[in-house]
Amino acid sequence: MKFLDLAKVYIRSGAGGGGCVSFRREKYIEYGGPDGGDGGKGGSVWAEAVEGLNTLIDFRYQQHFFAKNGQPGRGQQRTGKDGDEIVLRVPVGTEILDEDEETVIADLTEVGERVLLARGGNGGFGNLHFKSATNQAPRRANPGQAGIERTIWLRLKLIADVGLLGMPNAGKSTFLAATSNARPKIADYPFTTLHPNLGVVGVDNAEFVVADIPGLIEGAHEGRGIGDRFLGHVERCAVLLHLVDGTSETVAEDYTTIIHELEAYGGHLADKPRITVLNKIDALDEEELELARSELEEAAGAPVMTMSGVARQGVTDVLRALRARIDEDRLRLKPVEEAQPWQP
Repeated sequence: MKFLDLAKVYIRSGAGGGGCVSFRREKYIEYGGPDGGDGGKGGSVWAEAVEGLNTLIDFRYQQHFFAKNGQPGRGQQRTGKDGDEIVLRVPVGTEILDEDEETVIADLTEVGERVLLARGGNGGFGNLHFKSATNQAPRRANPGQAGIERTIWLRLKLIADVGLLGMPNAGKSTFLAATSNARPKIADYPFTTLHPNLGVVGVDNAEFVVADIPGLIEGAHEGRGIGDRFLGHVERCAVLLHLVDGTSETVAEDYTTIIHELEAYGGHLADKPRITVLNKIDALDEEELELARSELEEAAGAPVMTMSGVARQGVTDVLRALRARIDEDRLRLKPVEEAQPWQP
């Protein structure tokens, strides 16, 4: 299945049916009076987060969603049928944006969440509604209310606990493949990963979700490369895992490049908890490892962990560090229980 995380959609709610002008005409009834029914309501357009979806590919082949109009009222006090509503089924983690791609209409982060995107028009009143003591034979009815037509954007941000960051070929996909059942593409050339991958990682009887995005390069915030398109997928993460290639001759520069791109991206991404790991240590001897580690720690201004995804060296320690940060974030976000009144 092709991964798609941005889609433009055109929606329109149904118009309400018009009211009916009708008078009762039956044998032996001399003055029947008005009996025109009201029009039916137009169908509304909803969006709902559902399970089993992890891409917006369905909206690549269908972009227009028009709800049904309400039927007009009829004689004998019959109300028109309401129009059928339409529900856009989207993956969990989908943001719904206005046409300007900036105004957030809704953010669906839990299964079953629903949001009304366009309300259907009300049906018009039939002439029965206008009957009164001074107007016993009204010959007027209201037209139905028009539907709402708008253009929206759907933007998917994956729900993950850990986001992987790093230059191309830093070993992100290898780490994901070594710690989970995910099978991302792995090769010895840059930009092997072309779309985000998710994997469920377990350590010490606890599980969390890791998101791997394409590698970042200098100038990504200006459109260079493809990694900047997917930075939104790590905005929801509790902690970022920054992998640095230990075999690179510019370890410190690789680290600062990623940090600068996070800051240029904006938002709170650069302020998120981050664990820096020197990867591919199996290809280094002790002297080279100490040199690269000290250089990276000087650039990061904090302790640096070491790991080899291929040789599985230090992987468990990194996973435990990630789990600790995730637990801290969940504890911080956990709502404080209200104090219960004391009972004797």
